[in-house]
Amino acid sequence: MPVRVQTEDFDLSAEVAALRARNPKVGAVACFVGTVRDLNDGSTVETMELEHYPGMTEKSLEAIVVNARERWPGIEVLIVHRVGKLYPLDQIVLVATTAAHRGDAFASCEFVMDYLKTQAPFWKKERTGSGERWVDARVADDAALARWGIDSGNQSQE
Repeated sequence: MPVRVQTEDFDLSAEVAALRARNPKVGAVACFVGTVRDLNDGSTVETMELEHYPGMTEKSLEAIVVNARERWPGIEVLIVHRVGKLYPLDQIVLVATTAAHRGDAFASCEFVMDYLKTQAPFWKKERTGSGERWVDARVADDAALARWGIDSGNQSQE
């Protein structure tokens, strides 16, 4: 299953090349790379620490891939998500999809990221000048998932 949770950084170019090589019918590749911002909710972010539940997190990500493949048959999906201590500008997550045509590549990539953002069991803790705080899912993340016909079940904040 094309899902990895790791502490080390990833090479976008190498990851996409490997994904493309799996299917000679690929006509389109869509990628999303999430990075650590230096500012969140009005506070300067010094570090972000991502925690996960090993085994459960990978199963959750694999379920997202299965769901995407059911919606867009023929796509390939890659999810690489980092955990541990990260700094502003560090890469957090890579979602890449391939398809025969761009519409399916774009849509499936966006779907996987929207789904992952609210449903994958990751916990984020930011260190700011005022101390540490846990980061909750946002209403906007729930709304992004809802447009795919999925209820996040979260009681998010703005």
